[in-house]
Amino acid sequence: MSEPTDHRGQVALITGGGTGIGRATALAFAHRGMHVAVNYSRSKDDAEATAADCTAAGGEGWAVQADVSDPSEIDRLVASTVDRFGRLDILVNNAGTTVFVSDYANLDALTGEVWDKILGLNVKSAFFAARAVAPHMKAAGGGAIVNVASISGLRPVGSSMAYNASKAALISVTQSLAVALGPTGVRVNAVAPGHIETRWHAGRDAAAAAARDRTPLGRNGTGDDVAGAIDYLATAPWVTGEVIVVDGGRFLR
Repeated sequence: MSEPTDHRGQVALITGGGTGIGRATALAFAHRGMHVAVNYSRSKDDAEATAADCTAAGGEGWAVQADVSDPSEIDRLVASTVDRFGRLDILVNNAGTTVFVSDYANLDALTGEVWDKILGLNVKSAFFAARAVAPHMKAAGGGAIVNVASISGLRPVGSSMAYNASKAALISVTQSLAVALGPTGVRVNAVAPGHIETRWHAGRDAAAAAARDRTPLGRNGTGDDVAGAIDYLATAPWVTGEVIVVDGGRFLR
């Protein structure tokens, strides 16, 4: 039986890492003794607090600003992370956006601008980030990329038709990247969360209650629930191209 890998000193970059799922994942990695680059676009205070908590948890946290909807900003983010820590082992593409259009029949609400915004951040940024980190991971002998998708990428249950399409596309990109990067030692996987109680859903109490009522385990998820799955995929040495649904069983109904 092989010995478990020691992940202390490895470096993880988490986009949208200051709050919610990103924050919980950053802390999970820090408890392993990893260095964590906590990316943010506008939530500077949250990111800096998360970075400080990572350091207190036994890793080393660093808050770093970049708008990952811009490929040039992604390149700068990756380069600055490598410059600071000397390597990059794990990428978590967690940053995302949506526009709430619960009435799917309201096709006019999904303008070209809405589509471009959602697809740009939820799909294209994940691809460009993977492309940016791949040479560094290849040079190090391998690495792991985890994309945060959604059960809405598997069934039409999300905040809008455009959001659903973006998460379905992200799952497809995940599988294609797994094929493309596998020979270099880079693994690519995804998680597909259900309804997670973060500020993303703040003020949407009726939707939260409806999701909870449809969930066999009787509650909605937390950032920690998803972080556990991300942590597994980031450190499992022989898993690639997979999508782990984290939804308390809601997807069964």
